[in-house]
Amino acid sequence: MRDLKVSFATRQGVVRAVDGLSFDVGPKEVLGIVGESGSGKSVAMYSILGLVRDANVEISGSVKFQGREILGLSDKEMQSVRGGEVGMIFQDPMTALTPVYTVGWQLVEQLRAHNDMTKQEARERARELLAEVGIPDPKSRLHHYPHEFSGGMRQRVVIAMALSCNPKLLIADEPTTALDVTTQAQILDLMERLQERHGSSIVIITHDMGVIAEIADRVIVMYAGRPAEIGPELDVVRSPRHPYTWGLLGAVPRADVKNRRLVTIPGNAVSPLAVPEGCAFAARCPHKMAICDERPPLRGAHQHLDACWLTDEQRLAIRSVATTRGES
Repeated sequence: MRDLKVSFATRQGVVRAVDGLSFDVGPKEVLGIVGESGSGKSVAMYSILGLVRDANVEISGSVKFQGREILGLSDKEMQSVRGGEVGMIFQDPMTALTPVYTVGWQLVEQLRAHNDMTKQEARERARELLAEVGIPDPKSRLHHYPHEFSGGMRQRVVIAMALSCNPKLLIADEPTTALDVTTQAQILDLMERLQERHGSSIVIITHDMGVIAEIADRVIVMYAGRPAEIGPELDVVRSPRHPYTWGLLGAVPRADVKNRRLVTIPGNAVSPLAVPEGCAFAARCPHKMAICDERPPLRGAHQHLDACWLTDEQRLAIRSVATTRGES
């Protein structure tokens, strides 16, 4: 993806949902995209598959999948990409499945749409997929409707559907949302095992830094539609560079520290109707400087980049003070 921009024309003005996002995803790599609600994570990924269909939307940039430009393809051309080469796990398993059709019917339809299979072959493959994602008695469960499954089981069905055609890229939009902690851990473990088995690359969208630390190889931290920090997971989690990333990590509860107040990020997320030309995080940043009125470029070394004007010396001093206070 190169310089993706997605904006919506509204009566109140232009909403810049994604404002210059660039990244690569390598073979069998897990890329985590993290940020608050409204930071542009899902809109960016939906744009890849041509799922942003608003009449007032404007999309620019470049998205290449295995060397082929897919941004702007027609619906007919996208049919070979969606589901077949790129799979999608949607955010809410409650609504990702059609309630009036059985789970088996929906899996069979997906398989036959992208493969030359008979109905019987597709049904047998659907049974194998349900067994692969850990659903007991998969043969009889093919005849059940989505409402007859628990939330965790529905999420497993959605994962099975996304992986049914062995896609080379799997986009997971907050796959653990609305699931209890135990089920979340099971779903993440399942995704890791299936990735090893199928060899798919994964882009996982989340607001949970714990999920990022668990599964991601590289991380993009987004704020107001822009990348704030990009780097290997270990570098971003252990040595964050951007003040926004400091805030996200500081808000994660730690079991090894008792009687510690959670760190909060002051203020509210910037409105997408009023994103400043300079640093989007400046209004909430305690380290704001005059130069923050200019938009900082992504810069850094060893593939760990951030969009902040702070120097390395300033960051080190700030982090040292925060560590002394027990804030990081």
